[in-house]
Amino acid sequence: MDASASPPRKPPAPTFRELFTPKLITLLREGYGAKDFGADALAGLTVAIVALPLSMAIAIGSGLSPEKGLFTAIVGGFLISALGGSRFQIGGPAGAFIVLIAAIVERHGYDGLVLATSMAGLLMMLAGFLRLGTYIKYIPLPVTVGFTAGIAVIIFASQMKELLGLDLAHEPAALAPKLAAIWSALGSFNPAAIGLSLLAVVLIVGLRRVKPKWPGMLIAVAVTALLTALFQLDVATIGSRFGEVPRMLPSPSLPSFDLAKLRAVFPDALAIALLGAIESLLSAVVADGMTGRKHRSNCELVAQGAANIAAVTFGGMCVTGTIARTATNVRAGARTPVSGMLHSVYILLFLLVAAPLAAYIPLASLGGVLAVVAWNMAEKEEFAALLRSSWGDATVLMATFLLTIFEDLTIAITVGVTLGAFLFMHRMAENVEVETGHALVADDAADTAGEQRTRYEPATYGRDVVVYRISGAFFFAATAAVRGVLDRIGEHPKTFILDFADVPLVDSTAAKSLEGFVHQLEGAGTKVYFTAARPNVRRALLSAGLRSPRVHYAPSIQDVVDAAQGS
Repeated sequence: MDASASPPRKPPAPTFRELFTPKLITLLREGYGAKDFGADALAGLTVAIVALPLSMAIAIGSGLSPEKGLFTAIVGGFLISALGGSRFQIGGPAGAFIVLIAAIVERHGYDGLVLATSMAGLLMMLAGFLRLGTYIKYIPLPVTVGFTAGIAVIIFASQMKELLGLDLAHEPAALAPKLAAIWSALGSFNPAAIGLSLLAVVLIVGLRRVKPKWPGMLIAVAVTALLTALFQLDVATIGSRFGEVPRMLPSPSLPSFDLAKLRAVFPDALAIALLGAIESLLSAVVADGMTGRKHRSNCELVAQGAANIAAVTFGGMCVTGTIARTATNVRAGARTPVSGMLHSVYILLFLLVAAPLAAYIPLASLGGVLAVVAWNMAEKEEFAALLRSSWGDATVLMATFLLTIFEDLTIAITVGVTLGAFLFMHRMAENVEVETGHALVADDAADTAGEQRTRYEPATYGRDVVVYRISGAFFFAATAAVRGVLDRIGEHPKTFILDFADVPLVDSTAAKSLEGFVHQLEGAGTKVYFTAARPNVRRALLSAGLRSPRVHYAPSIQDVVDAAQGS
């Protein structure tokens, strides 16, 4: 037997040390120079300017004092970058946690939040060490879009009090009672507060369109604070409601607890751990897509867990990887996790030097900041596309969305994932039986069984044409494996053919992942063809934006090869 024909050996599995060595250590071993530090310092400053008003706004929106958001960005953000498995991840308080934190604080107080977050940190570290981070990728797209949109609705509702300047003594955390309380207090609206919140929104949105590189949120907060101070406007400010922001980090401490308290907050700890894992790994995936790099999900989970424990130990709140700030970090030219560490250092310097200035910031302008955040995180285009894609995806989406709004985030995710699994099984049974006439899982057959076997002849397509076949259902659970194979194909050819002849179905998550791979090929000048796609498969691919001129559809591989060789 020709040794050259033997399959390549599978590379040895990475060791524990290799899997959990922070990305920072890996990159420093490669070499880190003054030019790298300069790029990271500038990127870190850019992110800090964005994170400064956002951290305070998220803390206030969660029912906490503004400095807790700053403490979180300083301590948690530093550790996520220093210990994590992503080169570009930026950690800090996240808008996605506002609903959850507000509910926990209302039920158990701040000490309950500290205890729940510490337990969540331990759960995330355990999940990372057990290498469960990979399975977070199995959560279907309709679930993530559904709960994200639901959180966005609740965030916007929670800011109505500040946007309108309402005199509302107690604001419930649940949406329905919250809306009832806001409605009853509408007569107490403050015209000055409404004007400031509208000005903040106009400045943020306008600068993003006219001067996208300018820090719109910081400028909006600074302008509204200046107007409030100059004209002595009668509106609530950070100083009037919370007093002066402390100028240093507090001493580390944890509240006392007993077994009954642990049991009481354990469901909240599970919710924090689940949402933190999903949010942080989604953020790392976004950074990978923007840069072509790869994060280590389990190392990232361990870092997230340690950062959550440290953040609340120093008087903060839940911390996670943040998509918008991570994307800002990438666009600002960051090279290593040092940029994320420096972003935390810059916020610490603000706390030490300029914390008293925060007292002049009107809460109406921070409400405007969070209103823009809610609008941006709603993923409106994805939501509409999923509603149109199929009844199944629409059902999962709406169930997750409505349960997030009216019930509970953990229940919403659990029900969404369960519905997604049942939907997949239904699609498999329906498509395999009706469209292919074959069993879902084929039994082994003897080589002599069936029709007359023919001698294998290798197909010759030419060096400039690469053909790859997917066999079986291409759905959310198979996405990571297929993308991993496609990404390892190597040199980009002139023509790439992806054959769907043996694919009975494609779901929205898989199609969206494939869209990212096509985008990579487009950048390399490769012409992409999909062949033998069934009508239902083609509809799913078209819904994900995989249409001409980006992708060309053909009946068979040979049709494309003949056309390519003829040209």
